[in-house]
Amino acid sequence: MSTIRKIGFAFGASVLLLSSQALAEGDAAKGEKVFKKCMACHSVEEGTNKVGPSLYGIVGRPASQIEDYRYSKINHAAEEAGLVWTEENIFNYLEDPQAFLEGYLKDQGKDAPGRTKMAFKLKKEDERMDVIAYLKAAAQ
Repeated sequence: MSTIRKIGFAFGASVLLLSSQALAEGDAAKGEKVFKKCMACHSVEEGTNKVGPSLYGIVGRPASQIEDYRYSKINHAAEEAGLVWTEENIFNYLEDPQAFLEGYLKDQGKDAPGRTKMAFKLKKEDERMDVIAYLKAAAQ
C-alpha cells in the first residue's frame, strides 16, 4: 500500500471515529427541548403517528417501516435501496431531508422520485446530536 493511500485511509478512519464520537455526545435532555420543534408532526410514542410517523425506536430501523403511515415516494425508494436510520444517517437527514434522500439514492444508483414530506431542517449540529440522543433515550 502506498504512503498516500495509508495517509488517506488513516484520515478517513479518524474522521469516522470523530464523527461517531461526536454523535455519541448528544445530550438527551437538551434534545427533548429541541424536539418540541418536531412535535407538531412527530411523536416518540410507539404507534402514535401524526402528520409524520412516530419516531419511537427509529435509531437502527430500516426506513419507511411504520405501519399505517403513508410515506412519500422518495422515502419508499430509499427504503427499497436499503436505507437504515443509523445515527449518522439521521444526523445528515435532519440537516436537509430532501438533499439527504436524493444523495442517498444517487449513491445507490437510483432515481429520486418526488419530494419528502419532511420540509423542516435542523441546521445546528449540536441540536441534531441532541435530538438523536433524545430519540434513543425515548425508546428505552
